Amino acid sequence: MIPGEDRAARRVLLVCLAAGATTLIDQAVLNIAVPSMRQSIGATGADVQWIVAGYSLAFGLALVPGGSLGDLHGRKRLFLAGMAVFLLAGVTAATGGGPATLIGARLMQGAAAGIVNSQVIGTIQDVFRGPARGRALGLYAVTAGVASALGPPLGGALVAGLGPEAGWRCCLLLSSPCAVLTLALAARWLPPPRRTARDSRLDVLGLTVLCGCTLTLMVPFIRTPDSGGEALLWGAAVCALGAVFAVHQRLRVRRGRQPLVHPALASSKPYVLGTAVAMAQFGSSLAAFLVLTVFLQDGLGLSALLTAAVSLPGAAGMGIASALAWRLVRRIGPRTVTVGLALGIGAALAGAAVALCVPTVVLPVALAGTQLMSGVAGGLTVSPNQTRVLQHAPAEAAGVGGGILQMAQRIAAAVCLSAVPAVYLHAASGSPGGSHPRTGYALASCVCAGLLAVALLLSLLRRADGPPRLRSGVTPASLIPPHPKEHA
Repeated sequence: MIPGEDRAARRVLLVCLAAGATTLIDQAVLNIAVPSMRQSIGATGADVQWIVAGYSLAFGLALVPGGSLGDLHGRKRLFLAGMAVFLLAGVTAATGGGPATLIGARLMQGAAAGIVNSQVIGTIQDVFRGPARGRALGLYAVTAGVASALGPPLGGALVAGLGPEAGWRCCLLLSSPCAVLTLALAARWLPPPRRTARDSRLDVLGLTVLCGCTLTLMVPFIRTPDSGGEALLWGAAVCALGAVFAVHQRLRVRRGRQPLVHPALASSKPYVLGTAVAMAQFGSSLAAFLVLTVFLQDGLGLSALLTAAVSLPGAAGMGIASALAWRLVRRIGPRTVTVGLALGIGAALAGAAVALCVPTVVLPVALAGTQLMSGVAGGLTVSPNQTRVLQHAPAEAAGVGGGILQMAQRIAAAVCLSAVPAVYLHAASGSPGGSHPRTGYALASCVCAGLLAVALLLSLLRRADGPPRLRSGVTPASLIPPHPKEHA
């Protein structure tokens, strides 16, 4: 654990690590079981997108109100309630008989995971100070990498060993024992609930408008518009809701109320650009893995176990690169993020070329190579970028900076998990026997490369702002992102 910390603090950290592993392994395992689940319950492409993207959407939207309610009512009660709901929703999803039940359960489970993780972040901030906080968050990140790496092989083994019908259901139940153990440890070891704020001042209207804007952005990709005019209407609705959100935030500040997005964060150009980089990278990586899973199993007919084997080099590459990224940061500084994004673009384009040109016999091996490259790229990008983002968070908004960053990433993931698979499914639904699944995967990979290219441009713009402003007691080596990402 953390040397020098007392036993109570180490126990609190263990509970936080268990909560992070429980909620992250659930998503990683599900992705590998999506094709089996789709065939078992007769889910449409739109249903699958809601099942996968809905979890991230609900997770992201629950972070800010969860943190605010934790400040107002104490974190332990909300942690226990959120984990209990997460457990019950997981059992409901695993035993559900139709897409509607599964979608509702995953939405509830995502919201519960968001509430739990907002309490985890707040608890670590409450219990640890200075370098100890950085080390605690660093262990949290390592736990995330291990959970994400274990998810695909575990899911593949379950589907291969138990069969498609029982396999995907057991994948959804895999997090249940972890949740039960986490509940028991939390009830015993988490500190007693205490209020850290007199008035949460939750921006309910702002959160509602933001949710409506995100859903409006997702719908055209889940439900293909009947005409170009309908697509324009959806686009206009997104712009209108975005404008309403911006105006509402400004009015709330003028009235002396706490907005959903702290004005100090919105006015920090490096923070905004870094958050946009994280959104593009996070959404692209999750969507790319989901498309890869569907392509290998539905498009090429590979087993779930072999699919997991193809994705495993990516998880290993990310874990190793994340552990070594700090050395590169010491040598070249923020250019580490640029290198990682450029490598990610190369990996996505290589995946597209491989899908179009490589014979089927050796295609899994070639894709495993591109996954290794993609994993290394993610390891060089995620932690250094998020560290730099939090370094630029103004001191008066340091507490909410991590929460807003996570919420933005989860919303980006929800949109990308709807849009990018829609590109693949549209291209792969051509005449039987053709090369359409390969074409679909290539197109989807190019879309992911485009998202990373946008992130690369934003990263270059951010570098022009000069070195980050460090808060007292924070160093680049000790500051770790407050929430790990679901890479697999």
